[in-house]
Amino acid sequence: MYKFTLPLFILLLGGFLVECTQKTAPIDYTSFVDPYIGSDGHGHVFVGANVPFGLVQLGPNNDKEEWDWCSGYHFSDSVLIGFAHTHLSGTGIGDLGDILFMPVSDSFTTKEIHESPYPWQAKYTHADEIVKPGYYSINIKKYNVQAELTATERVGFHKYNFNSGGNSKLIIDLEYGTGWDELTKAELTQINDKTISGSRYSTGWAKNQQIYFYTEFSKKIKSLNVISSNKTSGTKTVLIEFEGNGELLAKTALSPTSTEGAKNNLQNELKSWDFESTIKEACTKWNAELSKIQITTENPRDKKIFYTSLYHTMFVPSLYNDTNGDYRGTDREIKKNPGHETYTTFSLWDTYRAAHPLYTIYQPERVNDMVNSMLDIYRQQGKLPVWHLHGNETNTMVGNHAIPVITDAYLKGFRGFDAEVAFEAMKTSALLQERGLNFLQSNKYIPADSLLESVAIALEYAIDDWCIATMAKQLNKTQDFELFSKRAKYYKHYFDKNTMFMRGRMADGTWRTPFDPVASKHRDDDYCEGNAWQYSWLVPHDVEGLIELYGGDKTFTSRLDSLFSTEQKLNAGASVDISGLIGMYAQGNEPGHHIPYLYAFAGEQWKTAQKINFILTNLYFDTPNGLSGNEDCGQMSAWYIFSSLGFYPVNPANGIYVLGSPLFDSASIKLPDNKSFNVKTINRNQVNIYIQSATLNGKPYSKSYIRHSDILEGGVLEITMGSIPNKEFGLNNEDRPTSNY
Repeated sequence: MYKFTLPLFILLLGGFLVECTQKTAPIDYTSFVDPYIGSDGHGHVFVGANVPFGLVQLGPNNDKEEWDWCSGYHFSDSVLIGFAHTHLSGTGIGDLGDILFMPVSDSFTTKEIHESPYPWQAKYTHADEIVKPGYYSINIKKYNVQAELTATERVGFHKYNFNSGGNSKLIIDLEYGTGWDELTKAELTQINDKTISGSRYSTGWAKNQQIYFYTEFSKKIKSLNVISSNKTSGTKTVLIEFEGNGELLAKTALSPTSTEGAKNNLQNELKSWDFESTIKEACTKWNAELSKIQITTENPRDKKIFYTSLYHTMFVPSLYNDTNGDYRGTDREIKKNPGHETYTTFSLWDTYRAAHPLYTIYQPERVNDMVNSMLDIYRQQGKLPVWHLHGNETNTMVGNHAIPVITDAYLKGFRGFDAEVAFEAMKTSALLQERGLNFLQSNKYIPADSLLESVAIALEYAIDDWCIATMAKQLNKTQDFELFSKRAKYYKHYFDKNTMFMRGRMADGTWRTPFDPVASKHRDDDYCEGNAWQYSWLVPHDVEGLIELYGGDKTFTSRLDSLFSTEQKLNAGASVDISGLIGMYAQGNEPGHHIPYLYAFAGEQWKTAQKINFILTNLYFDTPNGLSGNEDCGQMSAWYIFSSLGFYPVNPANGIYVLGSPLFDSASIKLPDNKSFNVKTINRNQVNIYIQSATLNGKPYSKSYIRHSDILEGGVLEITMGSIPNKEFGLNNEDRPTSNY
């Protein structure tokens, strides 16, 4: 029998407790996130407090209305005008910025109100800020106010500490809107001595926006003065005064339906006045989602970029219904609970490529609701969403890219939506006489002298048509399968074998001249935010057919090499979206995101690995200017997540992921039914970037791709890496990825 002295026993017991604590303490994945990444340069990323996929995105706003302020905030700025409750993240157009709060000291008076658009504005530095997932704070030195923000899905929670003498004051400005947004009508009513409510109607990118709010304060209102209003737009700005200084809490719930809906949202979602517990709950929600993919790496930079990227993929689509399920439809009518969560902010031209395929892996519980939201939009506006924002169809960008999202979900086994209605919606949207579809139906191509961006539009539609054909086949719709299979091949009308570029074709069948493959004129040429170098590869649904057009594997890969190595330069005045250049490959914009993976289709997976590793390590950074282009509602980040894990969906709807060059020692993806899919690397380091060999669940694996079904089964993909390419890996035809389903 062992004998311990009491001090020794306590020492051993203490060591045991510490060890147990270390083993059982949950990892705080939010500590790996840097919300400033992408807030500088052209990233346009939202900075502030929110929870995953929430309606409320509560954060600071600057006074500028320039392009790089599309989110309402830019890292280069130093002027605060207040905290709005809605924001966009990573878009190329500014909107939202609804219901701006700004705490000021007793010294602020309404005499200053007409001196400038925001006479209450205050200077700040980033040393005054703290920003974490679900939390934002800033020391407003001008007014000696410490402001803190957190949020639930539908409620913004403010905490202000007024540290000067006199009374506390709060400006609520309903006129401000980000970028294009312009107030059309506003109301603000004092309900009782601690409560206000109101609404804000505006027009902008989304032409008919309606948002309602309901705010409760922790202190009684001493006075409420309207300091700006007119007969046309109503109450625009008020100044509320509270007795004394110290702490003031404010809870503001939003609703797309009514002030009563906002009130119910507040009562159902945030009854407590415990600010700290709300922060913890927001952190818990973020950790629950971020922990779904766990990586192992010795490089803190890569870990920070990865988890920040994962964080960015969960800003949108955003909830657009009340806690009782009611929402406002695209027809502007209030809809009763449809039996699923309703989402908005569908940046589909961007997110169909990787963000939505990523959701099928790590957000499967939301996929059916997102699809059903799209089908509801179809019922209300007669077509699937193009770029849907707060109950409005903006028709922004080209293509009908709800179609690949729905097809991808169906082919991957999601059955929580009506497949027949989904197919009807897809087919109807593709047969409309609008946005170039009329020319496809009559001419089989879009004449360049009839419609701008004709090449980009047609190539994107061909992807959608492949998706319709593939789903038609699954549903035994033979005639539809034949029709859309033919349309999916219309991309061939744009390929000029003499120049080896996709080119604009005139109504008489001739090529548009003069022609320069690097030429770009934003919104005024044959491409959409790109040029011929980038768009000549946009055939992810038929890479085999594209290789044939180029004359075979060798010519195809040689041409790909030229894309990355050309020394040609963009012309002055080229689209600013053509960014993150390697030769003429543009990582900063979405149409080219699949291109580095095309080598694998021609048997040269090692070149894919080379390009992917370079992009991961040279075009993504752990700094505010860490993105090479707009974040675009999660797509830039989704590319990084997939690619750093080691695979990517070239065809966004066929369930095949092409292998690249994994960045981590290991990664584990949580799956339904307590399964997990693990990617483990052997000998991986900064030099060993090429796949030498692989095993799947212990068995040799020679393919340069992996199927979604393999991932869902769970297990281990083990990849041995080396510094010299194994040119045999993925070389054989049977080991190459396919564009087909």
